[in-house]
Amino acid sequence: MPVVNVSLDRLKKMVPGVKIDRALEMLPFVGLDIEGTDGNIVRVEYNPNRPDFSSDYGIARALSGLLGKKTGAPKFKASGKSGISVRVDKKVKGVRPFVAALVARNGRLDDESIKQIIAMQEDLHNGPGRRRKKASIGIHNLDAIKGPIKYTLVSGGHSFVPLGEKGEMTVKQVLEETQTGREYGHLLGNKYPAIIDGKGTTLSLPPIINGEATKVDAKCRNLFVEVTATDRKAADDVLAVLAMTLADAGFEIRSVSIVDGKKRDTPDMKPVKMSVDAGYVNEILGLELSPAQIVGCLKKCRLDAKAAKDSVTCTIPRYRTDIFSPVDLAEEVAIGYGLYNIEPTFPSSPVAGQRSEMSARFDAARDTMAGLGMIEAFNFSLSSRQVQYELAGRAPEGEILAVDGSKSAEHDILRDALVPSLLQSLARNVHEEYPQRLFEIGKVFRKTDRIEESWHIAAAIAHGEADYTEIKSALQALASAFGMQVTTKASQDQLFIKGRCAAVMKGDRQVGTIGEITPLAIDSFKLRVPVAAFEVDLQALLL
Repeated sequence: MPVVNVSLDRLKKMVPGVKIDRALEMLPFVGLDIEGTDGNIVRVEYNPNRPDFSSDYGIARALSGLLGKKTGAPKFKASGKSGISVRVDKKVKGVRPFVAALVARNGRLDDESIKQIIAMQEDLHNGPGRRRKKASIGIHNLDAIKGPIKYTLVSGGHSFVPLGEKGEMTVKQVLEETQTGREYGHLLGNKYPAIIDGKGTTLSLPPIINGEATKVDAKCRNLFVEVTATDRKAADDVLAVLAMTLADAGFEIRSVSIVDGKKRDTPDMKPVKMSVDAGYVNEILGLELSPAQIVGCLKKCRLDAKAAKDSVTCTIPRYRTDIFSPVDLAEEVAIGYGLYNIEPTFPSSPVAGQRSEMSARFDAARDTMAGLGMIEAFNFSLSSRQVQYELAGRAPEGEILAVDGSKSAEHDILRDALVPSLLQSLARNVHEEYPQRLFEIGKVFRKTDRIEESWHIAAAIAHGEADYTEIKSALQALASAFGMQVTTKASQDQLFIKGRCAAVMKGDRQVGTIGEITPLAIDSFKLRVPVAAFEVDLQALLL
């Protein structure tokens, strides 16, 4: 989760009339967690679906509402047009075709506000910007820019002074020699978009780096902010958050004209209206609130709302990009009502829930494996290509189910087997005493004509004498515990040694695989002893 460093002195000024202990006490009730404190700084963790919390301005805005200091939607009024336009070259359509921009005038920055804006910029890059793949931001000193501004493509030999550098570098050098170039250069391929002003000054090379010529410091009073993106809505969403934050920081926000065949003014700060039935909200929350009371709760969440007979129409500020449906409004009502005020009640249904038969059988399987001296491992369903395929020495059986825009290379695919996860667990415990015996019950995922989920059980035994016979005895004990007969039939599998691998059969149906792990996989996971393992479709085995 992303973290914002909040200065207690700044928070006191932003939420006047509230004791700081009270403000900190309320943070969890707006959906924030205190990760820790360091003197005057509180580290506040927020959910990435709330990009407006990416700075202390947004946090103070929400606290002011919940504490009743300022309710309803924040007043945002653009100060007219800036007179600045960005002309979009048709050449950028195949790279990052969309741009949105604003001008922020007559503000004052200090070191802490600059830190907040820079940190917010990076969080927006990583969150809604999907690590700059979907959207990236450039914040510039407006007074160093001369119009007209053009968004175009440049060659690899185009040179400018990148932010933080002392001399000119070509685009190729930026991509090869700077940290951000190496990290994000793959997003561009062999086409290089740039934002250039009327003097030929390079403002930015999105999504890589800004130019040193328009660097922002505490002396800046006027800013030019641009967002380039592969999706127009993403650009507008990110710019709306920035616009609201800079307005809270005391800047006058003015629009910029984007000319790309058609002309449009940004930022787009038009609010969205959404209606919700009072009965639906009460059913979701287990409350009995009138439409008027629901309106009061929504206003404490910095939303505007009007009550009708049985419903409420909510006006959602443009920067609240996390609100999509009536259930999101129900959540806002819960926050405004006070989660601490909601008392647990028994459900009205006369029917009592009961444990599913499959769940009971899974626990019986756990008891059996524990009785064999095995320890249960718990691994994430999200794994990595490296663990599932590269280190295991196996090829995907079908299409890999990958996470779009994953923030972690360690959790970027849904696993299709449990044994590689157990090998990873063994690899993390090579310094522990042997023998090591692990098992896991978990879901695996495969895509055929649809996405299939199934529960598997896998076990791995690691020590100097681990072999096929030992792991097969564990499999037979598991089957016997449920009064079932399983047989093995010679087979081949990339993860197991040829000639020491078998298919696990229930009748004439294969339900799993068993064998000794290949030396290649053992070396790849840096294991020091032989490993024998099995993996079985638990649902197919028990049903």
